This record gives sequence, C-alpha cells and structure tokens, in this order.
Amino acid sequence: MKFIFGLGNIGESYDQTRHNIGFMALDHFAESQGVSFAPTKLFGAAAKTQIDGETVWLVKPSTYMNDSGQAVRAFLDFYGGDVQDILVLADDMDSAFGKIRFRAKGSAGGHNGLKSIMSHVKTQEFLRLKFGIGHPDHDHQSVVNYVLGKFSKEDLAAWDQTFTKVDQALVDWVKGADAAKLSNQYNG
Repeated sequence: MKFIFGLGNIGESYDQTRHNIGFMALDHFAESQGVSFAPTKLFGAAAKTQIDGETVWLVKPSTYMNDSGQAVRAFLDFYGGDVQDILVLADDMDSAFGKIRFRAKGSAGGHNGLKSIMSHVKTQEFLRLKFGIGHPDHDHQSVVNYVLGKFSKEDLAAWDQTFTKVDQALVDWVKGADAAKLSNQYNG
C-alpha cells in the first residue's frame, strides 16, 4: 500500500494559491486515474486507486497546512502503512518557479506542513516532491501574502503541463522507482 499526500489549505479562498500546489498536483493525478476525493474521518479527503495491483491512497489533509502531519499519522496508523510508503507533494519557495525536485530526506526548510509531518512520523526520511514557486521580493511582499497569493492564468497553464509529467513520475514511484531514479529522470 502506498500513500501520496498533497499539501494545501482547505477552503475556496485558498484554491489555486501557491501554497496549495500539492492539492493541485494531486487533483490532476486523481483525474488521470479516474478517481475522486471523498471526506474521511482521518483528517483528510481521500481517493483510492490501483496501479499494477498496488493500492494507492491519494490524500488531501483537511487540517490546514500547519497540521498536515495529523492526517499523515492517522492514515498510516489506520491502514498499517510505513513512512517508506509515503510521498508528500509540497510547494518550495527556495526553487525557481516551475522546477520540480524529488528529495528522499532533509529538513523542512521552513515549510510548516513538512515540519508537522516530521513531528508526527518522527523522521525527516520520507520522500517528497517539491514544486518550485519562486520567492517573493521581500521589499514589496511578505512571504505569507506570496504563498497565499493566486497563480496567474499563464502560471496555471504552465503547471498543467508539468502536472502531466508528474502524473507519470507518481506512477513510476508506485511501481518501485527509488528517489535516485526519480531525481535523475524528473528533477529540473
């Protein structure tokens, strides 16, 4: 069993914001798999799919970004999953807009959703796919306003193309590709 967690904030006011790119990527993948999300009692909306006989849970935590780890822990506990069976999709201000990067471990880098997951799973060693959203100009815009700002129509079109590539990367991960292989093939 595998788990893919897309990070974001619930509510219409957060739709298509930079901080919600994890939700957006997971929505795209769910659509490609022909599944849709439903609320659960495990602190998130989830969809279940099968890839080459492997059950894969797609999860969007409903706890808001800063407590995403609560949903991760709940799903792992309920289904008997292990931290090696998770992939987390999150925004990354330290990468240029449009870049994607697989990482097998590392610090949260100031990302509160990743901090929460690390706190709940008691390790930094879990696979994540980071989506570069660029960094704000500190003289004109605060970090909070930037990450909660909406993507432009042009940005959304660019992400749609990237998400198609990401859909294949997620399938490759489920089929057994490790972090090194995924990084070599998809980072950039």
